[in-house]
Order: sequence, then C-alpha cells, then structure tokens
Amino acid sequence: MTSSSVAPERELPTTPEAVTVAASASQRARLALLWRYVRPRSGMLALALLLGLGASATGLLSPLVTREVLSALGGGGSLSGPIALLAALLVVGGIVSWWQWMLLGSLAEHIVYDVREGMIRRFVRAKVLPLLSRPAGELVARVTSDSVLLREAASQSVIGVVNGTVMLVGTIVLMAVLDVPLVLATVGAVAVVLVFFAVLMPAIGHAQERSQAALGRLGGELDGTLRAIKTVKVAGAERRQIDRLLDSADEAKRESIVAVRREALVWTISWTGIQGAVIVILGFGAWRVSQGALDVPTLIAFLLYAFGLLGPIMDLSQNLATLQSGLAAAGRILDIERLEQEDAGATTRSSPEAPRGAPAIELRSVTARYAPGGPAAVDGVDLTIPARGHVAIVGLSGAGKTTILSLILRFLEPESGELLLHGTPYARLRTDEIRRPLAYVEQETPTVPGTIAENLRYLAPDATDEELHGILDRLGMSEKIASLPEGLEAVVTDSSLSGGQRQRIALARALVARPDVLLLDEATAQVDGITEAAIHDAVREQARRGAVVTIAHRLSTVVDADEIVVMEAARVIARGTHADLLRDSELYRRLVSALDVRGPSA
Repeated sequence: MTSSSVAPERELPTTPEAVTVAASASQRARLALLWRYVRPRSGMLALALLLGLGASATGLLSPLVTREVLSALGGGGSLSGPIALLAALLVVGGIVSWWQWMLLGSLAEHIVYDVREGMIRRFVRAKVLPLLSRPAGELVARVTSDSVLLREAASQSVIGVVNGTVMLVGTIVLMAVLDVPLVLATVGAVAVVLVFFAVLMPAIGHAQERSQAALGRLGGELDGTLRAIKTVKVAGAERRQIDRLLDSADEAKRESIVAVRREALVWTISWTGIQGAVIVILGFGAWRVSQGALDVPTLIAFLLYAFGLLGPIMDLSQNLATLQSGLAAAGRILDIERLEQEDAGATTRSSPEAPRGAPAIELRSVTARYAPGGPAAVDGVDLTIPARGHVAIVGLSGAGKTTILSLILRFLEPESGELLLHGTPYARLRTDEIRRPLAYVEQETPTVPGTIAENLRYLAPDATDEELHGILDRLGMSEKIASLPEGLEAVVTDSSLSGGQRQRIALARALVARPDVLLLDEATAQVDGITEAAIHDAVREQARRGAVVTIAHRLSTVVDADEIVVMEAARVIARGTHADLLRDSELYRRLVSALDVRGPSA
C-alpha cells in the first residue's frame, strides 16, 4: 500500500522536443475534455451550427442582391423584386440568428452546469489529504470562473469559429465569382492575417493560462484572509494583509494585461489587414473600371464583400482568443480531474454485523507517512479499540495522535501494517463500509453549512425533534437554541453561535447517530468547565454502549478513560490507566504536572 494519498511529482520534460510533445499531448487532452462536455448535446450544437450557416448565407447573398438593385437602377428595370428579396433576407437572417443565439445560450448553461457538477463531485469524493493541500479559494475559482470560460469555448467560440470560417471562405468564393484579379489581391491580405493568427494564438493561450492561475492564487489568498479576519484585525495587520492581497491582485492584473495586449495585437492586425485590402481593391478596381474590364455595380458589390470580410475575421480573432482561454481553463479542470478519488459506495449509516468479542478497531504494526520518503507520522503502532469503552490518546504536539484518527477514518493509507474494523481488514472493505459505524468530531471546523437541525440530522436524517432536544439538553445547549427566533431552524454562523457552541452542535450531531465508534479530536477545546462536565457525561454514556476514542491536550478530559495511550515521536511509548501512567510514564507525569491535572480520586 502507498504511504500517502499524495502522488510523487513526475519529472518534467526538459528538451525542446519533449516540451513540444508534452504541450501537444496537453492540447489534445484539453480538446478531448471540451468535446466530452459538448458531446451529450452535440445535436443541439449541430442545429446551432446549421442555423449559423443559414445566417451566414443570408449575409453572403445580400451584396449580390445589392448589385441587382444597382443594375436595375442603372438599366431602368423594376426595383420591387430585388428590394423585396433584400427585405426577405433581412427578416429570415434575423429569425435564424435569434433562434441560434437562444440555442447557444441554453447549450452554454447546460455545459456550465455539467462542468460544475463534475468538479463538485470530484471535490467531495476526493481523498481528503490531497484536497486539503490545495487552497480552498483556488478550488472555488475553478468552479465559478473556469467553468464559465470553458462554456464560452465549448459553445459560442466553436460556433463562432465555424461561422467565421464559412463567412470568410464564402465571401472569398463569391468575390472570385465577381472578379478573379481583385480576389487575388484580397487573398494576399487575408493570408497575411491568417499567418499572424497561427503565430500568436498559442501565445494568447499561454498568457490566458497564467492569468487564470494568478486569479486562482488570489482567490486562495482572499479565502484564507477572510477565514482568519479576526486574527488579522487583532494583530493590527490590515495594511499588511491588504498589501499581500494586492500583490496577488497585481500579479493577476499583469498576467491579464499581457493576454489582453496579445489579443489586441491580433485584432489590430485583423483590422489593418482588411482596411489595407479595401484600399488595394478600391484602387485596383477603379483602374479596372476605367479600362472597361469591370462595371461599377460589380465593383460596389465587391467592395461590400471586402468590407464584409472585416466581420468574419474579427469574429475569428475574438473567438479563437476565447477558445484559447477555454482551453487554458480546460487544463486547470483536467488538473482537478487528476485528484485521487475515494471508492464510491452506499451512503446508509447501518453498520455491518460485528463478530462477538471482536475489537471495534485494531492497528497492527502500522507505519504511515504523509509524503513518500518523508518522516513517519506513525511508526509501528499497535493499538486496540475495544467494542465498548473509552480510549484516550495523549502526547506532545506532532506525536502522531491525529494521524491515528486519519488512519482509522481512511483519510491516510498505511505504508505497512494493517487496520481492522470488527475483525475485518480494511483492505477488504470499501471506504463507506469503514466509515458507516464511525462518527467524527474534528477540532477546527466542526459544523457544516446549514441550519442547526440539518447539522444534527447530518448522520441520522430520521432523528426526531425529541431526540435532538434530548441530546442538546444533555450538552447544555437547550437554552441557547430556545433563545434563537428560528430555534432548530437557525442557520449556523459565527455570529449566531460561539465557537464552543458550534463544537457542542458537532458533538450532538455525532451522538444523535449512535455510532459504534465515536472519534473526538479536542472536543472540549473551546468549552467552559460546566459544559466540559456535560460532555464528559455524554462521552461516558456513549462508552457504555460503544467505543470512544479521544485525542486531547487537556488531560482533565481523559483522566477517567478506560485506557490512556501515550505517544511520542510517532510511537506508542506507554499505555494504561491514569494511575498506572502516573507511576510508570515519565512523559505522562510531565504532561500532568505541566497542566496541574489530578485524577478522579484527588
């Protein structure tokens, strides 16, 4: 088994040839991702494309009909037919364009939803440690920002590129029908523009990718700052933190400016190229008219097509730039898809039948690391959690206490040794089968978004209000809940509940589920002495019907545990009752002495 959920970094290609191959493979992967989100609605995309071609056709026919109007005007013929045809083209083109944009809008929103759904599912189902190694703000930016960029690339840009290409080719073909010598001059100018496209588009893609990465880093910095806003203010560090955030914002601005400048260069070249072509056409065409090789209506129609080239070329430049932004976003979304996923399974809370007399949890000679080649977080640990009773794990910071819980919860895989649940090796169980009989109260963020009732029923959706109120009363939360206007339907926020109250809500949520094994990581870290006593009573009651594993620095919360395990430097160095350890463990005596803790008989 691997020592960590974090995969080792692969060696990056260093030679120009290797870089080119890797970049090409990356582009293919991004295009494949783009197609994956478009494919389920390829019919809608095809219809939008056909509508776009229809709209393009009406635009291409207009100059030809205009020539007929001018010819009729010069020859004294009837104008009603050509004018009616122009009006019909206008109405049909408008209806077709409206239908196309309506389809594209719906297609775009479907794609955004699909992209966000995929990323949200991967976030929630990802292995915990690789996920937590990434800034939350950056992950949020990928769901909110990158999905929109991919939407533009997968819907409007693809259609825009196809329509622009059709308009460009169609215009040149019709110009050739009107006059071949003039079209050759036009093609020369367009060819120069296309060469610049081919050269500059990859650079625009790289600039957009760097811009989006900088924006993601800004999101991560801002998320961390808002989470620690109280610390920032108490430290008087607002100015310093603002400067740090503005540095990240400045980096995002600089990278975006580079991308904008490159896009502006493409658009300028497009505009200038077409304007130059129009000047050439005007001069050369006027000369051909003077020589009698071309009539005036044909020259005017040709000029209309020449001016019409500006639209498709500008559309091409803009849509290709947007497509490059979408491909850059696709690269960041592909990065999310590389997050290691936990095995999926059932979500019911029922636990498997436990063999009579089997321990709830066993660790047998377990060694684990958070990174390959890194120091051992736990080293050869043997630990047995009985089916009933209270086991406490104590020790200095960094001794490996929380790692034990991470192993039990399968957030971390052991490098060697094995874990067993009710006598069954973890290797034979799905992750959901391991976690069903467990309930976990973490130290830092113990509540989930939602109301108090939703939090309490998070592990036990069928729990009644009476059961909820009974648990809250045991933990000393009834008066607080009763004081809230919404009661159990109040939303859990920093302003509605204190840190200690949110911690009690988290403990109540775990107790409502009546788990086989209750895992507590500093569950009394933010509560007062009276509340701590209430929590002790609840833990003792849980220990009579199931197992409790507690990690605590406040030893007063664990002195009455059935067994106390002392850890130091990733190993278990002693175990026993409070009285046993006072007699036999020097480290435990130091911990007790430092915190002035007395046992139950004191």
